[in-house]
Amino acid sequence: MRATFTFILAISLAACGSDSSGTFETSDGEEGSYSINQDGGEVTARITSDEGTTTIRSGKGVDAELPDGYSMYPGATIVSATTMSGDSANGSMVNFESDAAPDDIIAHFREQAEADGIEIKMEMKTGSGQILNGEGEDGRVFSITVSNDGDKSSGNLMVGNSGS
Repeated sequence: MRATFTFILAISLAACGSDSSGTFETSDGEEGSYSINQDGGEVTARITSDEGTTTIRSGKGVDAELPDGYSMYPGATIVSATTMSGDSANGSMVNFESDAAPDDIIAHFREQAEADGIEIKMEMKTGSGQILNGEGEDGRVFSITVSNDGDKSSGNLMVGNSGS
């Protein structure tokens, strides 16, 4: 949660045209730093606390660093990616678009998640969208949300280790 707050702070600073780097302290007393690569559209936030250091990178130029066994849906276009790496947790969030139907995209990621030992905990279908999420041993987490707007599907994939 604190990492998310820090990341939101860094993005807000970038959007406001603030300095390209700096430091801050959260209300919990954690120290952090941020740097913004204006050319590449990447925002990086680093949080240092007694629990260790967490680095969050986000933007259009960030590689989708998916764990072993996971791959993007064939032909999908990555819109943006966010990666988080730290001493106790890591993961990726990828926003993407595809010409494929939500059913096909969900099936692709379900197969990968189940091969990774993820137990599906929730599956929901709505008018034009679907959500699938689950958990695995050692704090592994997985979630995919896909919606369709005519000819294009938009998706958000999150996969990682919560550190629990």
